[in-house]
Amino acid sequence: MKTAIITSYFTGETYGLLGPQMAAMVIRENTSFDCIVIAVTRDDDKTLLKKALADYFGGARPIIGFSTLSGRRDLFSFAGELKDEGAVTILAGPQADVDYSGEKNWQDHPHRFQGLSNYFSFSLHGPVEQAIGLIQNLDQEGWQENPGLLYLNKYQKVIHNPKKSWDEKFLSKVTWDNIYRLKKSALVPHKITTGQVLQQIGCPYAARQKSIEIDYPAFMNNNGENKVCLPLKGCSFCDVAVDKGFYGALGINTVIDQILCLPETTDGRKIPFELINENPLPGLSALLGEAKSQGINLSQINLTMRADWFIKGDEHLRKALQLAKNMEMRIILTSVGFESFDDMILRNLNKGVNVETNLKAVRLMRQLKNDFPTHFGYLRNEGGNHGFIHPTPWDSKKTSDNIQKVIDRYALATDILPDHSIPLIIHHASALGDWIREIERKEGVLFERYDSIIGWWEESLSSQDCNCVIN
Repeated sequence: MKTAIITSYFTGETYGLLGPQMAAMVIRENTSFDCIVIAVTRDDDKTLLKKALADYFGGARPIIGFSTLSGRRDLFSFAGELKDEGAVTILAGPQADVDYSGEKNWQDHPHRFQGLSNYFSFSLHGPVEQAIGLIQNLDQEGWQENPGLLYLNKYQKVIHNPKKSWDEKFLSKVTWDNIYRLKKSALVPHKITTGQVLQQIGCPYAARQKSIEIDYPAFMNNNGENKVCLPLKGCSFCDVAVDKGFYGALGINTVIDQILCLPETTDGRKIPFELINENPLPGLSALLGEAKSQGINLSQINLTMRADWFIKGDEHLRKALQLAKNMEMRIILTSVGFESFDDMILRNLNKGVNVETNLKAVRLMRQLKNDFPTHFGYLRNEGGNHGFIHPTPWDSKKTSDNIQKVIDRYALATDILPDHSIPLIIHHASALGDWIREIERKEGVLFERYDSIIGWWEESLSSQDCNCVIN
């Protein structure tokens, strides 16, 4: 018996996918089903993929999970096709519950995202071990009681079972050779060169709720007077804060066990990996020390951080870099979430930092590169791709001038800014989704929906119903 997990991927990449690959291993080890991960790019021919799935499942009923889909309509539609042809399709991974159920109160507002319940047999939200009982009992009574399950009852109402809490015993192991790509009409093993290690679930910045005022979009605003007051956790654009909040850190033994699972390079070192922890510096030297004591040869750790926590962790990072130097490995700051260099935009993003904080982080990054030229990195050619969100709803000539002045004065284009900025993306379940809905209510206007994403630009604005949902 077999299952598979389909996930979004980028052409030409060789990175691992911790969530789906760990899920596949948990299913394989705790059920009577085999399970693989299939990484699907936008360029992959879905007809050939369907043939490859038919060959993989043989005569058995396909049971296919879909995870980390990145809002891709082609994968939603593909899941719907498979479901209509008799497969069991399961929406899982980040935001699986809200994407299955649909946008808030869509039943009363037809223009809103109506969810993906027509495309998937059901959804599973939360820890992967919830899939164990579900998959084993699909053909028996009681599967509807499975924790974390969302499904449509006979009245077409979404039933949402509470999810389980995280259990570390399912988070200590991952198999990295279970990911496949489509080649012609066959599934072939995909070799990865960068892995991931989970150390912290969620973000500490999302642990505390506060109320903030967010400006109307610049094209609707009257001298900055129109605002929406919202209670929120974390950055206003972050749907992960809504999905996971902050669970906490895993034990060091669990983290070391994950590192031990990583493949090795030809020189016997573990492949580079991203340490999933929004605030990794206080415990980084302890993790390196434990790896060294156990004889684990590391090559490179990649970090993603907030600018303020990077500054606060200066001494911790220097201590870790001394260890890295001794271990002949590298620590790469692959992404600092600067997002903007304008205070008004940072405030609307609820970043909790200002431009001066971002610039202090830039100065520290450059200083550390001077102090540890071989063992610390942050440059683009070292893997750096730092957060810069543009355009945003609040752009104006004034903000553009402010940002350009900062870019020029501090030479940010030379080593900090990415090759391409990322436009602000508003997921329907993020705090900015509430912001859009409140503007719609107050002003009697509608913003277009692009599946699970809400348009915020002037061209997406309409005073009449827009027929732009996929259900």
